[in-house]
Amino acid sequence: MTGNVWVFAEQWRGRITEITYEVLTLGREVADALGVRLEAVLLGHNVRHLAASLGVADSVLSADRPAFSEPEASVQAEALAQMAAQRKPRALLIPLTNVSLELGTLVGARLGSAAVNFCVDLTTAGGALAAKCLLYGGKIEATVAAKGEPAVFGIWPGTRPSEKGRGPASPPVEDVEVSLPPESQVRLLRYLEPEAGDIDISQQEILVAVGRGIQSRENIELAETLAVRLGGAVCGSRPVIDQGWLPLSRQVGKSGLTVKPKLYMALGISGAPEHVEGMKDAALIVAVNTDPNAPIFNLAHYGIVADALDIIPALDEALASRAAHATKG
Repeated sequence: MTGNVWVFAEQWRGRITEITYEVLTLGREVADALGVRLEAVLLGHNVRHLAASLGVADSVLSADRPAFSEPEASVQAEALAQMAAQRKPRALLIPLTNVSLELGTLVGARLGSAAVNFCVDLTTAGGALAAKCLLYGGKIEATVAAKGEPAVFGIWPGTRPSEKGRGPASPPVEDVEVSLPPESQVRLLRYLEPEAGDIDISQQEILVAVGRGIQSRENIELAETLAVRLGGAVCGSRPVIDQGWLPLSRQVGKSGLTVKPKLYMALGISGAPEHVEGMKDAALIVAVNTDPNAPIFNLAHYGIVADALDIIPALDEALASRAAHATKG
């Protein structure tokens, strides 16, 4: 079998993104199954040192150009297409994030090869690659066989644990030259940052998530009290964020953030596929909903069929009582 497996090492403002390590884990599995090398591709400006953290790869191909200072998809796609045309990898795996969502499609178009997005798994059989994909917001699961080389796969967050994508050693780095147009047609004017002082919900071990069942902005305070009692933070589904009850930085789901806390309490959340995509890998999921047929119960480890506004105060009172007894003891 010829042709190595490539993983695009997404970096954002001088740091390798967490999903890159998830995709490296998958890439390692695929490369080993095919009996080929795993190579990471790092594009950036003055970020060559980041290659040292990509040790699960056998080697790193690094291209350094000022044009790569910003995550401009057409520029990155041109570079990846040039490199792939010269070196002919078997497959290129690209993390799917807000930064790189369109990248795989552009690379595939430039190479005239298959580009498959929203992949949650890759399998090999007889040397052929097949991708399991979630389509239409997760409502349809399809297996897509990619013909031709290189096949480009956009990998959805949460596909593999990121811990396995890190290696103890620094891989060898090869500097690669690419030819780019003198000026990009796209200029990034500014980034919209999260509200100052807001937390990063993707790093929280305990999350209290609220949905339509919270009913009003005023009831967010109940969830916040419970979150403080548990030592966690409040987040929400898209309808809550669209109403302006919580900032965008607190949104969980396909159009928000992917979270993997130890405890995820879903209060008044029905469990639409778009939301589930962002929290399905939580270690423990507790759901509260008045609808006994709500999809969230298919995912939850524990479920309570009740009004969240009745359950939240009861939980808070029970936790407060427990804390009081512990203090006296």
